[in-house]
Amino acid sequence: MLTLITALSGLAAWAGTRLVLAWLVSRDVMDRPNERSSHTRPVPRGGGLAVMAVAVAGWLVLATVSDALLPVGLIALLGGLLALMSFIDDVRSLGAGLRLGAHALAVTIAVVLLLPSDALLLRGLLPLWADHLLVALSWIWFVNLYNFMDGIDGITGVETIAVAGGLAGLVLALGGGTDAQLGAALAGAMAGFLVLNWHPARIFLGDVGSVPLGYMVGFLLVWQACVEGRWWLALILPLFYWGDATTTLVARALRGQKIWHAHRTHAYQIAVQAGRSHAWVSAFIAGLNVWLILLCLAIATDVLAPWAGAVLGLVSTGLCLCYLRGWPAGGRR
Repeated sequence: MLTLITALSGLAAWAGTRLVLAWLVSRDVMDRPNERSSHTRPVPRGGGLAVMAVAVAGWLVLATVSDALLPVGLIALLGGLLALMSFIDDVRSLGAGLRLGAHALAVTIAVVLLLPSDALLLRGLLPLWADHLLVALSWIWFVNLYNFMDGIDGITGVETIAVAGGLAGLVLALGGGTDAQLGAALAGAMAGFLVLNWHPARIFLGDVGSVPLGYMVGFLLVWQACVEGRWWLALILPLFYWGDATTTLVARALRGQKIWHAHRTHAYQIAVQAGRSHAWVSAFIAGLNVWLILLCLAIATDVLAPWAGAVLGLVSTGLCLCYLRGWPAGGRR
């Protein structure tokens, strides 16, 4: 079943992206290079229109044939609304406050309406309101880091396939569930898009794709962590995005820089500036993600304790970030 969902989503996203590509070119919706870009020529921006059309439609279909109509249907609809707002932002550049407010509203609605009262991330170490506030803030940050990290060809396709696809496989191995099918739909849609987004990219995802994808992937991770009790899965699978975005944000804040301004100081961007190709960096991240999936599999099969797997994942990701930031040794920054 998961294979069929993945294949259908991938084929639909590939075909849809080709149609969207022609439309974006005709409308001159282009991402033009500037001093903060990692590309050197204008590229159509807005491929997320096709990806989100497939993802939202797929989730709504899965919602109607499962016993999770309310949570899945609501997240799909909110994801669609975020996609619409984000496409307007791609074209007309909405203010940062409006964007963040919309992200926070979508997350708050989901946390308040969908999380059961006993769904606690820290398993009772904090009061309910504080635990759910922590979940909401983490989810909002995840939505935004997904957007921040979409800066080179292939990177978000690779990350989404690994996180959503890895989650689908792990949930299936642990007994199955609707989350496995939802993850497969997202992974398939991004695989279809990645065909046209691999370096040299013919089309970019745009905020219309990265923002709602962060929201929908974030929902799967939140549900696994809070409802299913698999906090380790939500931490380990997206560790590269968590790590690169968070350490870069903290470093910029400590230097007194305006953290909401565009920049090129993520580890993956530094590696590209130092001479590595987009394809090499994305493939390097894919290799790390395979290792992180294997760590989660080891935990799921009781080969590793969750904390041991988390420590190994953190150390591995930290070493990879150092390697990307230091390429070549003592070289350009």
